[in-house]
Amino acid sequence: MSNESRIIKEEYKIWRRNAPLLYDVALSHALEWPSLTVQWLPELKKSAVDDMETHHLMLGTHTSDGVQNYLMKMAVDLPRFLSTNNKEEIPNGGGKMTKERNKMSSPHSQQQKKAQGNAEVKIKILHDGEINRCRYMPQNHFVVATKSPSSRVFIFDISKHPSKPSLSNGFCPDHICLGHAREGYGLAWNPHKAGILLSGSDDMNICVWDINGAKSNKIQYLRIYSGHSSVVEDVAWHCGTPYIFGSVGDDKRILIWDTRNASPKGAASIQVLNAHEKDINSLAFHPTHNFILATASSDQSIKLWDIRNMSNAIVSLQGHQSDIYQLQWNPTFPSLLSSCGADRRVIISDISRLGTTQQQTPLQSSQQTNYTEQQSSQSRPETFFVHGGHTGKVSEHSWSSSCANLVASVAEDNHLQIWQPARSIDY
Repeated sequence: MSNESRIIKEEYKIWRRNAPLLYDVALSHALEWPSLTVQWLPELKKSAVDDMETHHLMLGTHTSDGVQNYLMKMAVDLPRFLSTNNKEEIPNGGGKMTKERNKMSSPHSQQQKKAQGNAEVKIKILHDGEINRCRYMPQNHFVVATKSPSSRVFIFDISKHPSKPSLSNGFCPDHICLGHAREGYGLAWNPHKAGILLSGSDDMNICVWDINGAKSNKIQYLRIYSGHSSVVEDVAWHCGTPYIFGSVGDDKRILIWDTRNASPKGAASIQVLNAHEKDINSLAFHPTHNFILATASSDQSIKLWDIRNMSNAIVSLQGHQSDIYQLQWNPTFPSLLSSCGADRRVIISDISRLGTTQQQTPLQSSQQTNYTEQQSSQSRPETFFVHGGHTGKVSEHSWSSSCANLVASVAEDNHLQIWQPARSIDY
C-alpha cells in the first residue's frame, strides 16, 4: 500500500468514527460503477414506510471495457421531518429550523437512525457512452439532457421510458442535439424559458438549442457562440434574466454573453482574461444577487466577481488542496456556496461571514480579500463545513431543493453519499 493510500484510509477511518457527531444525515451507497454526475430532482413522494418520504435524484454510469452505460433515476427514503415542505420555522441564530429538527439533539436519536434510508435505482435508461453530465429541465423535471464522450447532446423524457430497459431496443433518446464537434461537460437549461438548452464543449464553442416543437428526433442548434481559445469547461444561465449566460474554460477566461446580440456568432458582452492562474472549471451566478458570479479553478481557488466591474475579483477563497471541479449555491440559504474537487472534499463556504466584521461581506464591499491555505481554518471564517467522507476525487455534488442543507455527492470511489451537516454543531 502506498503512503498516499495509507493516509486516505486513515482519514476515512477518522471521518467515519466522527460522522455521528458531525451529521444529522450521513448515508453512503456503493455504486456498481462510478458516476461523474448527480442532481437532485424536485420530486417528493410519500414513502410506504411511516414518517418517511421518497426523494429522487439522477445519476449516470462511467463504465469500462465496453460495459453498457445507463442514465439512472434513484429513489432515496428519508425522514419526513427533513423536508422543507414540512417545516414550521422557529428562530435559530442566523437561520431557521423545524420543531422536529430541534428534537435531534442526540446524534444517536431514533430519528437519525431512521435517516439511514434505502437507496434504490428505479429507472435505468440505455446510454451511448458514459455520462459526463446530466441536467433536468426546471420547467419539467422528467426531461433530462446528457453529455457523453460523443459530440452529441441527448434528451430523454424519463416518463416515457420503462424502469428496466430492453437491450434489444437499443439506445433510444427522445432527441439528439447536433452542433458540437467534440465532447464536453458544460450543460445548462434556461431557468426562465422552457426548452432552451445551453452547452459548452471541447471544440471551444457554445451551442444553444430550442427543443420546443421539435419536428424530428434530431435538433439543429439555434445558435453557436465562439469566443474561447480552448476547451469550454462550463456554462451557466443568469438567475435573474433569460438573456444572459456565462462561460469559462481552459483559456482562463470568463465570458458573459447576451443572446439579444444579433451578430451571427455573437460577441461576449464582458471578457475577463486570465481570471485565474489555471483552467477555470465551473461558474455559478448567485441565485438572488443579480451581480454576483462565482468561479472555480484548477489553481485551487474560488473567486467572487461583481459583473458590473470585473477588473478585479471581489474576493478569492482558498481551502481546497487540488483542482476544484464544480461549485454551486445553496437554493435554500443562498449565502452558502459549496465546491468539490480532486482533494476528495466538499467544502461549504458562508460568504456572509467574509470581511473584517460580520456586516462587511463580499456582496457589500469591492475590496479584494485573500485567505491563504497557510492560515488556520479559524482565520478563514467563511468555512462553514468540510465533508471528508469520500476516498476518491469528488466529481460532482448537488443541493436538494426539498431538504435544507441536504447534499448528494459522487466520487471516483464508486460511492454516492447523501449528507446534511448537524445543526447542533457550533460553526
